[in-house]
Amino acid sequence: MRKWIAFLVIAVGTAFMMTACSAAKGEEKNKLKKVVLDYAYYSPTSLALKEFGWAEEVFEEEGIEVEWVLSQGSNKALEFLNSKSVDFGSTAGAAALIAKSNGSPIESVYIYSKPEWTALVATDDSEITSVDQLKGKKVAATLGTDPYIFLLRSLQEVGLSSKDLEIVNLQHSDGANALLTGQVDAWAGLDPHMAKVEVDSGANLFLRDHDKNTYGTLNVRTEFAEQHPEVVEKVIEAYEKARKWVIENPEKAAEILAKEADMPAEVAQKSLGRNDFSDPIPGEKQIDALQAAGEVLQSENVIKDNVDVEKTVKELIIDRYAKKVIE
Repeated sequence: MRKWIAFLVIAVGTAFMMTACSAAKGEEKNKLKKVVLDYAYYSPTSLALKEFGWAEEVFEEEGIEVEWVLSQGSNKALEFLNSKSVDFGSTAGAAALIAKSNGSPIESVYIYSKPEWTALVATDDSEITSVDQLKGKKVAATLGTDPYIFLLRSLQEVGLSSKDLEIVNLQHSDGANALLTGQVDAWAGLDPHMAKVEVDSGANLFLRDHDKNTYGTLNVRTEFAEQHPEVVEKVIEAYEKARKWVIENPEKAAEILAKEADMPAEVAQKSLGRNDFSDPIPGEKQIDALQAAGEVLQSENVIKDNVDVEKTVKELIIDRYAKKVIE
């Protein structure tokens, strides 16, 4: 009997050790070793975050490496998110909505700014001074980004659509060059490239409308957020430090933008000055703005007819991480 009890004790102990070892190995396997963030010239907050290494400080104790990837537009940031090249990507809210409506598993968890970062632009000597004059013209825009959406909404307001003109799909900087070299008649611009052509060549921002600019959102892959909610909160914590610094140090923030984007200080200051950094928690304001943009996008067949825009927007805008960190 004693031998049988001893055998049971050894068997149970061995099983317990094997389970513990297996759990430890599983935990080690799932432990995050690196977090990949994007930075973008249209997100001054991300530039300050990268400049001062605040994300690296937040993750240093956990031994998590931070890697940075440059996004040249919302479309690029979304490509990186979809390919898992980044864990967090900076986009315009409407661009994130388009991606979400197409099945991209992302969530918008933080607002890095409320920008007036897009307008319709013509050269200083152009005869184009209003949207209705774009009929039959060539207009440069980066498909799937806020400037493109701004263009569509502006056309709809005067009874036109994308079918009434030729939209030339160019990345933002290439669109600026195409405008200045006469390859297109107008350009749906994006800062800081827009501020540069405005300062350098006297380009005319012939249509501005702050309310049609959707918010700058920081997006995370849903799978990543589910597996590492504490990491999402730490990223937001780091972004909060950068946001507050940018508000308190606009001139220095402009210097960082000028250095990163290789542009004159005057251009960087103009671009930075068109951003409002005061409201970082995503919520009803973004939901309302995106539903309005979504209706236009659906009428232009950018978002499919069978997509429930209201439902998609509410699944995209997630406030719980930012609220936990900020409130």
